[in-house]
Amino acid sequence: MSRLKIQLIIVLAVAGLTALSMGLTSALQEPPAPERPNVLFICVDDLRPDLRCYGNPVIHSPNLDQLAKQSTLFTRQYVTQPTCGASRYSLLTGRLPRNPVDIKNEAIEKQIAGKPRTEVPETFIDNLRRNGYYTVGMGKISHSPDGYVYGYREAKSNQLELPHSWDEMLFDAGQWGTGWNAFFAYSDGSNRQSRNAQVKPYEGSEVDDEGYPDGLTAKLAVSKLKELATKKQPFFLGVGFFKPHLPFNAPKKYWDLYDETNIPLTPSPTVPKNVNPASLHPSNEFNQYALGDEQASLDKPVSDAYARKLRHAYYAAVSYTDAQIGKVLDELKRQGLDKNTIVVVWSDHGWHLGDYRVWGKHTIFEQSLRSVLMVKKPGSQTGAVRDEIVSSIDIYPTLMELCGVKSPAQTDGKSFASLLDKGKKPWDNVAYGYYRRGITIRTDRYRLTRYFRDQQPTVELYDHQTDPHENQNIADAYPDVVKQLMPRWDQGNTHVFK
Repeated sequence: MSRLKIQLIIVLAVAGLTALSMGLTSALQEPPAPERPNVLFICVDDLRPDLRCYGNPVIHSPNLDQLAKQSTLFTRQYVTQPTCGASRYSLLTGRLPRNPVDIKNEAIEKQIAGKPRTEVPETFIDNLRRNGYYTVGMGKISHSPDGYVYGYREAKSNQLELPHSWDEMLFDAGQWGTGWNAFFAYSDGSNRQSRNAQVKPYEGSEVDDEGYPDGLTAKLAVSKLKELATKKQPFFLGVGFFKPHLPFNAPKKYWDLYDETNIPLTPSPTVPKNVNPASLHPSNEFNQYALGDEQASLDKPVSDAYARKLRHAYYAAVSYTDAQIGKVLDELKRQGLDKNTIVVVWSDHGWHLGDYRVWGKHTIFEQSLRSVLMVKKPGSQTGAVRDEIVSSIDIYPTLMELCGVKSPAQTDGKSFASLLDKGKKPWDNVAYGYYRRGITIRTDRYRLTRYFRDQQPTVELYDHQTDPHENQNIADAYPDVVKQLMPRWDQGNTHVFK
């Protein structure tokens, strides 16, 4: 055989071995990891499920209604505590309350702020950050309106409430100067503190959207989305809107959307039957607004005319926030980010609009604990409506699953990612709530509440099949149902109340 033929055979053999080696290597390699989704998390303060997509035909909420058509809307999502700071603490940590401070507005300040970094992330946002996400917060995500620890009348501090969760924590306080001044803002640049509470609990001024702080937050979010669109890194953007928290202030054009005479009143105008007033409260937060037309009381309701005016004001504030959310969602789509972004809209609790003569949150009844939740997955436009009972503590593990991120934190919640697709799925319909020295469990049919107090009765039972507004406590009439539910109630007894 000639030398040339031998060289050719050697060359072909080496080429064949090289090709075989490359093929084996390619076969053994893992497929490329999918691009992690971004997260846009929108928090709304004091928003009960009074939206058209939740069945209220009077409310004007076109942007949230449109998002609901593209999302999975949860009709029965419950927060664990009906007060801002504590509710957000449970959301961020995925944990039920275990210490008295966990049910107070100071929960995040006392339990997270100022603490050193540990192996366990302080929040689900911190966990995303540790796993390669660029995290940005603006507005009220934790308890403080701008994410920093300081009092209502104090200068802004440099201490973050969530010291390890953010790459950036942003807020535009505008003419009001600080986050807390902006939180209680009136359109002339004043606030509840500077006016020593000599204010009404509502205002409708002839200003544009940026004449109140939430308009500035929407503008800031739009600007930040343009910047985030250029990053080669998945992001978490948390945007916290103030309204419809008191005072119910909004530009007049949102008031003009409503005919006040057509606004319905509460189906629960009196204290529920067989319930001690200790289960409710005399609307102290609402009554701080000293120039209100009337004071609220458990002894008698406010007049129907004033109740309609207050509901009108609340609805105007809801429509104002809906418009700001619309601006953020429009920019997300304009930047092409909607194709790979999980969108969550969540409210930190409900609110009594005169229900049981209460104006405010701070009870463990349905109106105070049930809140808004809708979740949109990238590439999915389900328009699904889920009636399963979920809890705000379930959001942490759900987001981790959707983002493909593991967490070393032990949460009390469970992922509801499987519910984001249509079809019947197995699910345990239970949620717990804590406040007023009481613990409540919501099941598919019942609410069972037990209070740790002297005032009787201490046990309340409501049948949502026959009494969806919880107007009558039937615990004494149905002791067998109480006995049947008590073991499940006891599973939620974290001994936060000694």
